[in-house]
Amino acid sequence: MVKLLFSVMCILMSVSGFAQEQIKIKHGPYLQNLKETEVTIVWLSDKPSIGWVEIAPDDGTSYYRTERIKFFDTVNGVKNVSELHAVRATGLAPGTSYRYRVYAREVLSRRGEEVIYGNATAPSIYDRRGLKFTTNDSSKSVASFVMLNDIHGNTDYIPKLLAAADFKKTDMVIYNGDMLNNLLDEEELFKGFMDISIDMFATCKPLYYARGNHETRGSFATSFHRFFSPKEPHLYFLIRQGPACFIFLDTGEDKPDSDIEYHGITDYDNYRTQQAEWLAEAVKSREFQDASFRIVIAHMPPLPETDIWHGQAEVLDKFVPILNEAGADVMLCGHLHEYFNNKPTDKVHFPVIDNSSNTVLKGVIKRDRLDIEIRDMSGGIVDTISIMAR
Repeated sequence: MVKLLFSVMCILMSVSGFAQEQIKIKHGPYLQNLKETEVTIVWLSDKPSIGWVEIAPDDGTSYYRTERIKFFDTVNGVKNVSELHAVRATGLAPGTSYRYRVYAREVLSRRGEEVIYGNATAPSIYDRRGLKFTTNDSSKSVASFVMLNDIHGNTDYIPKLLAAADFKKTDMVIYNGDMLNNLLDEEELFKGFMDISIDMFATCKPLYYARGNHETRGSFATSFHRFFSPKEPHLYFLIRQGPACFIFLDTGEDKPDSDIEYHGITDYDNYRTQQAEWLAEAVKSREFQDASFRIVIAHMPPLPETDIWHGQAEVLDKFVPILNEAGADVMLCGHLHEYFNNKPTDKVHFPVIDNSSNTVLKGVIKRDRLDIEIRDMSGGIVDTISIMAR
């Protein structure tokens, strides 16, 4: 009898412990790969859980008026049990505002077919930030963006540069690589730049990310794709917003794969060859062909050609001929930690603009004109560039 009472007490204490340790959303949510009819939403809970997103029109009705459509985090039809959740919501309308809510329900145990669930958690729909987004719209007459790069863990740069570009009035934020020196673990990623990005904009404004060469380094580098573009087949992709088509390239590492610094772990020459095959097809797409402006986002530039490193030479040899023939209007890069406005050359038929680590690039695209401003951290104008539609 004593043993039975003791067992019952242990069970009750265990259940009580579960009740006290409420599951929480640790990081996020944040938007990835926002398009005209879909969006990917990513967040992390602090316990293994299943996750889902509710989507509701931003039509002024009470969120609780009706049951909202749900999209689950699944892998081949099975709900994913994880702390990290990524959900692709589809079937959306272009240029339309939606409300959303993310959920995580703790999974306490799985025994055969039996699943024991714990508590669920979700941000309040009355949260001060308001979980909303507006889908892209190729029919928009004006589109805008800001671009940062080469922050290298200087987190305090981010709010200063975004504010200098008046980012709240733009459609999207682009991170063009090297936001950290290397990727060692999940917490470094969020403390380094993602938590502040989520607090400032990434719950409601899309963050598009072109990987830099420093994101390829560190033991956590192979996990990068789980957090950025997680529902895309590659880290390179294409999106359309207003008059512009953006092609995001992944330029890989800057030295040969055989370099001692990589310890035999890289295969970027083959990776860039495969990417070039994708690019040759991507520039034939309707999204690219119908755009007034074709903007390429790539961390490593093909210019200037003086003392060019291996990775940049690969960009020049493998990507640029395709972009020349396809009629790219401009390539926006980083990597060199200095601002350059490289004019078109015999080898590169479009301008290549290198943004520095302490400047922000802002673009406003109209049907007939692309205006670019480069500003320093205090908001001072470093340069202005105008590119007319062909």
